[in-house]
Amino acid sequence: MKKAETTIKDLKEEINVILSHNNKAISPKIEAKINKMIKQDMSRNIIISSIVNKYQQLNYTPSSVEGFIYQKIIETQDNKMIQELRNHLPEGLIQLDKSTQINYQPLQELLIKKNFQEADELTQKFLCRLVEEKTNNKKKWLYFTDIHFITKNELFTIDLLWKIYSKGKFGFSIQKHIWIKQNKQWDKLWEKIKWQKAKTGIMKRYPQEFTWSIDAPEGHLPLFNQLRGTQTLAYLFQKIDW
Repeated sequence: MKKAETTIKDLKEEINVILSHNNKAISPKIEAKINKMIKQDMSRNIIISSIVNKYQQLNYTPSSVEGFIYQKIIETQDNKMIQELRNHLPEGLIQLDKSTQINYQPLQELLIKKNFQEADELTQKFLCRLVEEKTNNKKKWLYFTDIHFITKNELFTIDLLWKIYSKGKFGFSIQKHIWIKQNKQWDKLWEKIKWQKAKTGIMKRYPQEFTWSIDAPEGHLPLFNQLRGTQTLAYLFQKIDW
């Protein structure tokens, strides 16, 4: 009995350490630990309980680690385990209806399932819709003058959804971070996030030349119409202060 209690205590401590990684990109070591834990009944139950407890806290903001665990549990196709998770978190890790102008649940579902191309298309539609609601003008793409119509709250929600369901690899804030590390040089950003072809510097063709999986380079998604110039993306980056 004492040994079992010690094991549970050790597991809880290890899980708490894993969950403390916040929105940093998930390392292969952490990923391997999570994969192993999800296969074991005791640790799996503790993981679900720990995430639910965090979710119920005031001002809870989910992390990429929690998003990855949520996805892995869904991928197990273990109906009992999925049902337990969905009982507490039926829509995912973010409650959306009260906090946003648009219902982003379809985007959350696509990202949980790693349908990144469809999620990218929907993200662009949502950004355009946010501007359309303020201007009454139909949009197929955005100009830099449109960006101020998008509130920080909406942009934060979209960015957070991308980050937590991509192991911390994707999102506008990730792209901004890379851009700053490259001294705000756009060509260096395109090179790092692989929006241009190696050596030639020619921008990739949409959609066939982009990578629509979690194996894409950090910052590769979501896409933005950089072919219309960098000013719009620069204005979008200015709104990101998180």
